[in-house]
Amino acid sequence: MGRDLRAVFGSNDRGLTADEVFANRQAQWQAVLAALAEHIGRITAPGFDVEDLEAPRHNVLVFHGIGGIGKSTLSRTIEASLADSAHRPPQWAQLSWPQGRVLPIRIDLARSAGVSFEHVVLSIRLALATLGRPMPAFDLALHRYWERQHPGEPLEDHLRRSSGVFARFSAAVDLPEQLRSGLGDVAQALLLPGTVGTVVGSVTGALVRALREHRSSVRALAGCARLADLLEAEPDLEMLSYTAHLLAWDLAQSGGDHPVVPVILLDTWEDVGDRTHRDLERLLQRVVWLMPNALFLVTGRNRLQWADRGLSGQLDWTGPTAWPGLAPHGGSRRRSATAARQILIGDLAPPDCDDYLARRLTHDGQPLIGADIRRVITERSHGLPLYLDLSVGRFLELRRTGRAPEAADFDHDFPALIARTLRDLSEPERDVLRSAALLDAFSVALATDAAGLDREAAAARLVERPFVLEDPTAPLWPYHLHQAVRAAIRHAADPADDHWTHRDWTRAASRAFHAIGAQFARTPHDRTTVVACLRQGLRLARDYSLPLDWLTDAALAYVADSVWEPLAPPGVAGAASGRLRTAADALVETLSALARRQHEHREHTATRLAAVVDTGLLPAVVDDMAVYYLAKAQRDLGRSEASRHGMSRVVAGGGRFAPAARRGLAHLARLAGDFPTALATARTLGWEGRHYRVLGEVWWPQGEVARAAEAFAAARAEAEQHAVTGEAATAQSMRALVLAFLDPDQADAEIELATTLLLQVDLRATALTTRIAALVRDAGQPGTDFDHRVRALRTEITAAGLPAAEATLQLAVCFHRAVLDTGTDTATDPDLDIALTRLRELTRSGGYAYYTDIAHFMAARPLPPELAPPTRWLDPQHLTRDRWRTLVTSRRHRQP
Repeated sequence: MGRDLRAVFGSNDRGLTADEVFANRQAQWQAVLAALAEHIGRITAPGFDVEDLEAPRHNVLVFHGIGGIGKSTLSRTIEASLADSAHRPPQWAQLSWPQGRVLPIRIDLARSAGVSFEHVVLSIRLALATLGRPMPAFDLALHRYWERQHPGEPLEDHLRRSSGVFARFSAAVDLPEQLRSGLGDVAQALLLPGTVGTVVGSVTGALVRALREHRSSVRALAGCARLADLLEAEPDLEMLSYTAHLLAWDLAQSGGDHPVVPVILLDTWEDVGDRTHRDLERLLQRVVWLMPNALFLVTGRNRLQWADRGLSGQLDWTGPTAWPGLAPHGGSRRRSATAARQILIGDLAPPDCDDYLARRLTHDGQPLIGADIRRVITERSHGLPLYLDLSVGRFLELRRTGRAPEAADFDHDFPALIARTLRDLSEPERDVLRSAALLDAFSVALATDAAGLDREAAAARLVERPFVLEDPTAPLWPYHLHQAVRAAIRHAADPADDHWTHRDWTRAASRAFHAIGAQFARTPHDRTTVVACLRQGLRLARDYSLPLDWLTDAALAYVADSVWEPLAPPGVAGAASGRLRTAADALVETLSALARRQHEHREHTATRLAAVVDTGLLPAVVDDMAVYYLAKAQRDLGRSEASRHGMSRVVAGGGRFAPAARRGLAHLARLAGDFPTALATARTLGWEGRHYRVLGEVWWPQGEVARAAEAFAAARAEAEQHAVTGEAATAQSMRALVLAFLDPDQADAEIELATTLLLQVDLRATALTTRIAALVRDAGQPGTDFDHRVRALRTEITAAGLPAAEATLQLAVCFHRAVLDTGTDTATDPDLDIALTRLRELTRSGGYAYYTDIAHFMAARPLPPELAPPTRWLDPQHLTRDRWRTLVTSRRHRQP
């Protein structure tokens, strides 16, 4: 932890303590320890040969991640921890290798640091100079290179002038003397005059001849098989890159049984080059390959591509055989499948974000940023350390104005995030990125179409960036942007010269919308596609006032299955008061209300749908849909007349929802106890009107439960034939309910099947019916938790606003009490009286009044005289009474 000078100089408050805070990165440190242990085991094993240039390399560990995720901080902390355990964060495990046997060498490759390849090589040699051991092979080659490339410039003068780059290496002053000493030793071994010992050309020429002639005087260097070749090569940057082999050889000779292991940390790798210009990358890769006894820790924005076969010819060693640790598993390019040597640095967990903010600024030892502000910043950051740091700066900026910052001040997106993200992207990649910011998820093809490009190359490059995350299980669009980056691009002021205007965003939204529509058109009956396209298409249409276009067909496909998966776009603010501006607003509100009705009180659903219908914004077919479901909600709430009016309106229109509305009218007739009308209507409905289910719903109140069960079975089979899971679940739940009255043993399997079907859909009323069926199955069994289950169900039904379900539940209670009533004077059974009275109160408004008739039939009680109008049964009343009473007595005889 160090001092944050930017914060210190940003306030007059001398009591303010501003510290740089290292966030917990234990997983990355464990990866370093594991890689180091494996590396040491490999280079100390018998048979390891530092001069083997063909063996695969396992000496690279890569940490890549989005800009601002904390890669450089991680690199610096790893360096400090390897150099001195006192600097190791307390949460990090202890290094098991003896202190001093690991030599960390960190090099920042950022363009701003002005580091060239020559600086990289010199930095490694300077760090090794601290060992005080000779590196004769390398030093000879370096001497020759230096005299050719820097004639008349002593190395010590260059190191002195470049002190900004090399100041951190304490052995910088020793290196020139080590080089001269090594050169003199070689000259002496060759019996050259002492004055010649400083003339590199003479020494290297004589040495090469001696090596070629295998003279015993140069036995110490003769083991380096490629030394002579390098000393004869043109001393340029190419040659300098190959001298890394000599450095590795020298290091291997001096180590003995306890070698020093260099850990070379190369930070800011993204500044090394790009896919087109790989000159510096090729030189650095050579160093990595030619120094297999050094472990390289690379940190940068993007993964290393060295294991990609397509780079053959651009780099010297490529492919998964050369770099097995850098290759994705199974040949996939997906980062989620990348091997352990390419590690994506993830976002910080919320507790780590809060800890960072609490320790970043303190006053008298207490966190300066309050808990409420820390909570907002943590939520908005999505774990991105850069966002946390920018928020700290905003906190100090607001504080300088003289007022205390508030939590609302940090509902904020930072333009700096855009600048950091766009920094190293090409213009086509920037267009793809902005277009992708419109989308919750995307594929390469979708992002390309949204950007208006005719080639996918830019999108293919973009998805390799660390701010693009991947979900390999996603069926359509596997990629999505980091949420903090996406929010900044969508909502912050874009500081780039090529920023988009509102018209640019609208055109991109239209392109994306139509590309999603094309995806829907290819598989319009696939449920996953329908829902995914709706989620993205609704948001785009709403936010950019686009015509509904394909959304109409997608909405109809969505409601057809009655599955009701949640749709991402929230309802429009002010919808309840009618402030809907466009057809897209109205459709979003309609589908949101329909999806949410499984989790909200029906009153709320009816209010939302009524507001949509009143606007008249929807085209006819979708307007019919809204009117129909509004009428259904009104029916559920017991508003039969309003429901009948809505259903009749839809039937009169003759549109797509007319069959469903005719079914609704049949239900209303049944609710009113007009069974002949309900039956006559049911026989005209066909599959579109769900005729078999309506028939079952007419037959079972007559006590014809076996006949009703057959109708519900036919309804389920027909729904399965048409692949309408929601209808199949509804029909099966009703079959389970009616068979529970007839045969509890058979009902077990039917209830289980209904429960299984409900796992695939979200149908609250149907789920309640299935649970009521389980109560009916268990009716008449003393000593059970029947009453407790009834109370729990009643609470849920009340919260859902489903009076019809409450009436059905109470009918089940009456059945239970009638079975238990074995006395001769039924009028004296208080529990049965209470149950009958409650049911009569629930159906007093007229809907389901025939339930009261059925309950009295079960209990062998006369009908109350105040019941009006009388139920119109299909058969004479006494036959219906006998059927229901028989079900009670049969159940009573089944009891032990």
